[in-house]
Amino acid sequence: MPFPISEATPVRFAGPLPDACDVVVIGGGVIGVMTAWNLAERGLRVTLCEKGRIAGEQSSRNWGWIRQQGRDFGELPIMMESLRHWKSLSQEFGEALGFRQEGVMYLARTEAEMAGFEAWRAEARSFGVDTEMQSAGQVAERIAGAATPWKGGLFTASDARAEPWVAVPLLAEGAQARGAVIVENCAVRALDIAGGRVTGVVTEQGSIACDQVVLAGGAWSALFARAHGVAIPQLSVRATVMATEPLPQVFAGNAADDAFAFRRRADGGYTLAPGAAHDFFIGPDAFRNFGLYLPVLKKDFRSTKFLPAAPSHYPDAWGTPRRWAADATSPFERMRVLNPEPSARIVADVCQSFAACFPHLGAPKLKAAWAGMIDTMPDVVPVVDRVAALPGLVLATGMSGHGFGIGPGFGRVIADLVAGNDTGHDLHRFRLTRFTDGSKIAPGPSL
Repeated sequence: MPFPISEATPVRFAGPLPDACDVVVIGGGVIGVMTAWNLAERGLRVTLCEKGRIAGEQSSRNWGWIRQQGRDFGELPIMMESLRHWKSLSQEFGEALGFRQEGVMYLARTEAEMAGFEAWRAEARSFGVDTEMQSAGQVAERIAGAATPWKGGLFTASDARAEPWVAVPLLAEGAQARGAVIVENCAVRALDIAGGRVTGVVTEQGSIACDQVVLAGGAWSALFARAHGVAIPQLSVRATVMATEPLPQVFAGNAADDAFAFRRRADGGYTLAPGAAHDFFIGPDAFRNFGLYLPVLKKDFRSTKFLPAAPSHYPDAWGTPRRWAADATSPFERMRVLNPEPSARIVADVCQSFAACFPHLGAPKLKAAWAGMIDTMPDVVPVVDRVAALPGLVLATGMSGHGFGIGPGFGRVIADLVAGNDTGHDLHRFRLTRFTDGSKIAPGPSL
């Protein structure tokens, strides 16, 4: 089964491209879409340009979890707001979003993991999150027929899920209905800059004059920014996911241990993924940013499989140009939709882990397997900030696999940042300068 969104998918959002607007958003993932939604609600003229298809990359390829649990404490207040937005969105769009509030469960195989869960829960209590520790017996009551001898778990009943490749295009329709102009198959090749500040963008379909640009390009953001002299120490990892045929329900919500993760799907099957494993393609940016990534590598080295080179035209492939002319084809047009092959090794390992955990179900029959490129940062939290050296440019990238659930919350925050309003949250954790001002790199919770 091919992935539901690809370059072959018919264009649903075709503009037309305006000559001028207030804000251009680059990137049609959940962050870009919800930023455009909120900017339009504030009465700003906003145009969202997507090089391929809305939600074609990681925003449709993720697990579909909407979780507060395990979040970095800088993200947690925004995530709690985001959950409130998801509830409101589910009222507007109904069942189509696939929104279900049936909890997230983290499962521990060791006492050390239990201690880590308890440390997070203890600090999260001050935020008012409804997270509870679970004994082995409580886990057994919640997850039917499991053979894995879990020591216990961490459970947040208010956490939720939705169906990513359905939800994000629906949210784009909502943004468009509020007045946002959305144009697919429209790569932004370059920023127009005059007098040291942003004055517009050059796209493959023509130029747009604007005062502000939000760069929400996911795995492509660092490549675009570096071409304009802005260094973002962002890398990408390949994450493999799969969907089973319908199975008897063993747990209504979302769950994960160190071997595999699973969540109930609207079609009666499960979305499966590795608990932590992913693949990393070594490219020029890996060497450029190696020192910044040492803390997180030391913390979580074993979960990464290193591969010597990315396929042609990927953002950090060895042959991908780092400079290009604004009037010529850009790297963003040569790779409209990043569609990496899933790791056969990971697919086999996850299916084996699932079968060992649920022997009464056996090896799951898969309906599909796919992969996505997750944009990540050295401390595994995003960059959401104005670029001081280039007025008019706002960064909203490096969501580090946390973007789908927090997208509605960050979309509201970014829109108010652009509009000059109070964002309502402390964004110090997400500043770009943390990588150059001598601050210690402090990776977020690996939960």
